[in-house]
Amino acid sequence: MWSRIQTRHFLLLTGFTATEIEKAETNIYTSETSGQQFQREAETLLRRLHLHDSYQQKMSTADFLKIGPPVKQSHDTSEKDLAHTFLQRLMMLDYRARDIPVRQDNPGVSCSQSVPVSDSDDFDDLFSDSADSDKSKESHVHPMDVQMAVFHCSDSFLKQNMVTKLSQCQYALPLLVPDLVTMDIECPLWTFRQITKTWKKTQIKDNSNVVTMKSMPICKAETSMVSFFRLGSLSVSKSQLMNSLINDRHSTFFHRNCKGSTKSRHLMDGVAEIAWYCPAGKANDCFTDCIAFCNLHGDALLIEKQREILTEKSSMNVVLVPTLEKGQRSTTVIHALYNSPKPLIILIADSDHGAVQVKDGKYKMGLKDKSQSDVSEELKGIIRKVLSGSQTSFKLETMAQVSGIRVDEDDAVCLRGKSAAVETVDMLQGMEISKIKDKFLPCQGDLWHEWCKINKQLYHLKGNIEKDKSQKEQQLMQIRQKQCKALNSELMQSFTKSLLSLPPEEKEYFLKWTKTLIDALSTDDLSSILQSYDEKWTEVLALKKKHDKSDKLISKQNDLEKLSKKLQSASFGLEHIFREMGQIYEAHSEVKAESREIDWTKYPELAADLMISGHPVELMDGDAGQVPLTWISRLLDEVIKKLGDQRVFVLSVLGVQSSGKSTMLNAMFGLQFAVSAGKCTKGAYMQLVKVSEELKKVFQFEYVLVVDTEGLRALELAGNATLHHDNELATFVVGLGNLTLINIFGENPADMQDVLQIVIQAFMRMKKVNLSPSCVFVHQNVTDIAATEQNMDGKRRLQERLDQMAQLAAKEESCDAECFSDIIAFDVQKDVKYFAQLWEGSPPMAPPNPGYSESIQELKNIILSKAKQSTGTSLSHFKSKIHDLWNALMNEHFVFSFKNTLEIAVYRRLEIQYGNWTWALRSNMLTIENQLHTRIENGNLDKVERTNLFKDMSEKYKEIKEDMTKYFEDDNDKEMLVQWRGRFENKIKEFQEELVRGVERKLDEVIQQKKTCKKLDEKKPEFENKLLQKSKELAHQLKDKAKDEDELKTQFNSVWSHWVKELTADTQPIKDINLDDDQANILHELGFEWVVTLIVDAGKKVVNQFRGPLEYEDQELIRSLINDVEKQSLDEIRKKPVKEFTVNLLLYVFEWASSWLSQSHKTFAVKNDARTYLETKRTQYFNIFRSFCKGSSSAVVFGEMICGKLKVSTVEAVCNQTAIDLAGEMKCSYPVFNENRLNLEKHLLKSLAEKEDFDAFITYIRNPRKQVKAFIKENVNAFMSGEHKVKAMNILWKNVAKIKEVVRQALFNAVEEVKSQSGDIDMWAERFSSFLNNKLTLDAISCQNFKDINNFDFLKEEIEKGLESITKEMNHLSLDKMNEFRLRPDQILINQLCDCCWEKCPFCAAVCTNTIKDHVNKHKIDHSCPFHRSQAVNGVHYKYTEEMCVEFCTTKVASDGQFYPDGVSEELFFYKEYRKAGPRFADWSITPDKYRSKYWTWFVYRFQKDLENYYNLKFTMDHEILEGWKTHTREEAIQSLDEMYKL
Repeated sequence: MWSRIQTRHFLLLTGFTATEIEKAETNIYTSETSGQQFQREAETLLRRLHLHDSYQQKMSTADFLKIGPPVKQSHDTSEKDLAHTFLQRLMMLDYRARDIPVRQDNPGVSCSQSVPVSDSDDFDDLFSDSADSDKSKESHVHPMDVQMAVFHCSDSFLKQNMVTKLSQCQYALPLLVPDLVTMDIECPLWTFRQITKTWKKTQIKDNSNVVTMKSMPICKAETSMVSFFRLGSLSVSKSQLMNSLINDRHSTFFHRNCKGSTKSRHLMDGVAEIAWYCPAGKANDCFTDCIAFCNLHGDALLIEKQREILTEKSSMNVVLVPTLEKGQRSTTVIHALYNSPKPLIILIADSDHGAVQVKDGKYKMGLKDKSQSDVSEELKGIIRKVLSGSQTSFKLETMAQVSGIRVDEDDAVCLRGKSAAVETVDMLQGMEISKIKDKFLPCQGDLWHEWCKINKQLYHLKGNIEKDKSQKEQQLMQIRQKQCKALNSELMQSFTKSLLSLPPEEKEYFLKWTKTLIDALSTDDLSSILQSYDEKWTEVLALKKKHDKSDKLISKQNDLEKLSKKLQSASFGLEHIFREMGQIYEAHSEVKAESREIDWTKYPELAADLMISGHPVELMDGDAGQVPLTWISRLLDEVIKKLGDQRVFVLSVLGVQSSGKSTMLNAMFGLQFAVSAGKCTKGAYMQLVKVSEELKKVFQFEYVLVVDTEGLRALELAGNATLHHDNELATFVVGLGNLTLINIFGENPADMQDVLQIVIQAFMRMKKVNLSPSCVFVHQNVTDIAATEQNMDGKRRLQERLDQMAQLAAKEESCDAECFSDIIAFDVQKDVKYFAQLWEGSPPMAPPNPGYSESIQELKNIILSKAKQSTGTSLSHFKSKIHDLWNALMNEHFVFSFKNTLEIAVYRRLEIQYGNWTWALRSNMLTIENQLHTRIENGNLDKVERTNLFKDMSEKYKEIKEDMTKYFEDDNDKEMLVQWRGRFENKIKEFQEELVRGVERKLDEVIQQKKTCKKLDEKKPEFENKLLQKSKELAHQLKDKAKDEDELKTQFNSVWSHWVKELTADTQPIKDINLDDDQANILHELGFEWVVTLIVDAGKKVVNQFRGPLEYEDQELIRSLINDVEKQSLDEIRKKPVKEFTVNLLLYVFEWASSWLSQSHKTFAVKNDARTYLETKRTQYFNIFRSFCKGSSSAVVFGEMICGKLKVSTVEAVCNQTAIDLAGEMKCSYPVFNENRLNLEKHLLKSLAEKEDFDAFITYIRNPRKQVKAFIKENVNAFMSGEHKVKAMNILWKNVAKIKEVVRQALFNAVEEVKSQSGDIDMWAERFSSFLNNKLTLDAISCQNFKDINNFDFLKEEIEKGLESITKEMNHLSLDKMNEFRLRPDQILINQLCDCCWEKCPFCAAVCTNTIKDHVNKHKIDHSCPFHRSQAVNGVHYKYTEEMCVEFCTTKVASDGQFYPDGVSEELFFYKEYRKAGPRFADWSITPDKYRSKYWTWFVYRFQKDLENYYNLKFTMDHEILEGWKTHTREEAIQSLDEMYKL
């Protein structure tokens, strides 16, 4: 590099004078110094605004796309919050975002509103500067510095969003911006890409004004541009003057007289701003066409680069100068402009001359002593005149071609995104929009619309319902197959490839560019259609005002309808590509088709990523009027997979079309719902908005899910279609939302009435299906929202209308409601918000009304206050609710058809918990019962007090109550659970009481039996002593034969019978019973002598007659007999001779009771007959006798005797406890038993299918409880003998070890006490028995023959030896041994699992799967089961025929069919009104369902012949088994059970 001296020498040699060189050096030095100063000022400013970190790490849209605390409207803001407050208010379309009052926390900063006070009162000081304000203090931040600081610190997407909002606020937008560091000039072209301008151009043709409407992206618009420059310092405001040309009521360009302006402005010099004037096609328009106005801030003499660019690009230049004289610094610039071919206007500040045309296209005009309005009018006239000629036009996109400036769209990441978008959209160029959709998006066209039409017909079947249904299902599948074949993968492959491969930032650019390029394709078509639509609509309105009802009006309305359809076909956007993705996914997943061209399985994940990042997702296809349930479900599954099952607060909005719903939501939350002209929301869209960290502390959810909908009373629809569609949409949206905003536009009572009627009916339906959303009425476009009295009157009138329509809706929906608040919690004072009109003036140049922004903020506060009281809903529940609501809406009767899947799921989980709670109580009570039973058998308890039982259970009951409280209060679905809390708490209490009563009754029976056996029990010690004595004496006689076991046994047996006879000589033996003789005697006593001889031959036949299958009519008669005992039972009995009927009944009862009586008698004999009792002791006394023979001591013999008693009692105790423990293990961990009744049903059906045993199926169908019991027994046996045998044996061994330890401890304690007290054998026996009193059942121990025992340690050793032997033997016990004792695991589980509802569906005999019995009477919960079955399973047939009815009742109840309620009734009932057919129908909830169980269709086909033979009926041609049913395999049937029984 050259030194300064070398440079100077070179310039002198080349002809420059010393003065010129010095001046150049000064300018260079000044430039360097001013650049450094600018950077320092910029850095200071950013620090004051707390944005210094954001300059490097840019702020993003995600930082502001979240629900934060309310923005304070009236309070001062500190400088550190100023930037964020500005952005938040700008996002709410508050153009006063620039006017935010600042609270000065820094004493070094002066406040614009504070006045300094002089510390002197001398008159002379009045004429000095000493009283001036302290100039050393910084002034507050300039509003435009705040705007530009935020702009510089934002990433490209936030800049774009910010500029779009500035445009909506009718503010000028930054066109050229100097970089804060490098000072390079940047054109932020990207930020303009979302802006669309609409205007009406007026032209004179044939002496009349012709108005043409135009609407296009502003980047594409070719308009004239007028650029304004200031040369030097001026006393007048250039920006203020420009405002008077565009909109004299609004400061489009910020100027020195605006509120908050200061002299110190750091970031605006060198910034060029642009704004467009858009005419409205009216006579008072300032200009007849759209014109761009560009304003270069600062002295244009010092900002050469920007000045040159703008003068080059503009159609006309306007220069403001202080004076116009030669030799000034500005002369060179003015000279260049004067010689330029472009028109020029020079405005001179110190001249009072009028406007003068110096030469063609060159004007000058003085400003001195002229009002701004005069100057403005003169300027408008000149501009109109000049621009009416042929002038160069300006197009924003051409800024990318200007050299020497940096364009943001040239950033590498933006270029890559654009390149991918261009590659995708290029294939669409040159095609008509409607043809683009037909060729590239075929899946969502006619095929999809036809699918929706047929799908809706599935819910309105007629004729042969199952056949019709099957045909329609085949048609739906064929359409899906056609969709798969019709797929044009070129566009979708290109689009999804980019979504899959691009990094997040590039992907965002790709989506924005794709949207921009696609919108550009349809701009021209839309503009011309909208123009025609506007004209035709004006004509229709004019005819309506004249009350013209002629054919002309009808013709115009038809033309309008055609234009509406044309507008629909011409609309094409990014949403259509995403809709295609949804249809491709649905078609392929349903057909299970593979595609090598596209990876359709990734589509839900791609859409989920976009939804999470804040993009709206289509929930309902507005063109087809259908929710793509498969697509939406899978999409939400992916969202859940990525975010977790987060809780969301669902906010939905309803209102008339074009009433500003989307605009309101966008302004409130910074969302991106489409609001541009010609693109009203169709269907429904949802957008996920994150809750800020600050609000998460007070809210119970992570996100707000906003649902925006198309307008009610849409013009595209007509007549009944409109009403039906509106009712459908309103019900769907209201049902989804935790809170619904009802948007009412204007004050027209007729418009309001239509909307309110639809909304009230929707809320009425929600009430009837137990959904409880809330609502807020938003009254938009109200003329005077400030008038309190008027508001009060408006609220009163709204309340009256709501109440009136609530009464009308109540009649239509058959519901009791006198006023609106009976339907939904509503406070007219709090839940109604009045909104000012959106625009402050007339569009298109009107800015948003500041009152609108205030209303937005107030409404947001209302929403947040309501949200604070809500727990929201989980994403999975939201998904379920979409399914439930939509499926119900497809049917004619929403309330009748609605099935709340979420509520069902929550209730089923509660059932499982209830099962766990009741099991805990039952298990506890079994243990208590076991202990008390042992005490009774040991003779230590002769009365059971109920209070003691409650006391023994109190601890466990308290624990269960605490668990219940925790469950109901802490569960995620506690709001839904609360409706059942009281019922279940009462049910648990009732269950405990029922257990206590049952145990009390059983133990009382044991006590009574014990008392019955008292005589025998009293004799037992005597028997024992005598037998011991006799055994001892006999042994003494046979000492020498001790080694001959057989001889001993022979001798013992020879005397045993004599001993027994001798001991029982004074007791009467119990006789056996002869049931056959008793049966004959009873019949004889009743006068049936003639039948006695026939009993043997006829008995079995009669019993079999009762047990076999009955004809269908007989089944119906028996059901009627039960339901109407007084009448029909007598009629049925009278059909047979009384004697024959009585004999049949008696024989049946005898057969049923005989086995029970025989077993009971056998048990009684064992317990009460002395001989029977002594015979059971033969082995025990032989062993004692043998021991005596061998010369064993008394202690050894006594020990053996004790072990003999222990062996019986320990085996019993181990088996009883093992039964309880095994039942508990299976209840808690065995899949068949560990959930609710529904789960048990599923496993039973799987088992039946695997065995394919028709008889077992029939048992299940006719007597489900019997089959369930058999199934439980079968599974318990399988558990104990199959793969779980080791686990079962471990439980047995654990109990053996426990009992062994109990006996050893009792033995040890007894010996120690006897030794310490020098006791005898009687004391030992008493203490030993007392220690085992609650654990083992022990017969009385007789010590009369063992008084000589005094070595108790030796006795202990002998008993322990025997105990080891007993333990070893018990460890090899079979689990089947439990069947011999009082408690069995299968019976325990039967008692637990079968204590439920067993009602059967009156149509198909499907069993109600509610875990709780009496749920209808006590809990008011209808009978239900998840899936019903073909009525052929139940033997239902058509009256007076033998034709089986194959239809499913869930299909029937959606049809127009009728039925007879029983075999004798002649009255027909509609299936849709089945509850009216009688009590057994009224308590059943059978919801329409297009799904057919593969399980039962497989069953009907697999056992077709068996069913025909069993019921004596036929499957005929008209009602044959459908072909589709024949394709289902057993494996598919079993697999379908998992799908059927899961929610």
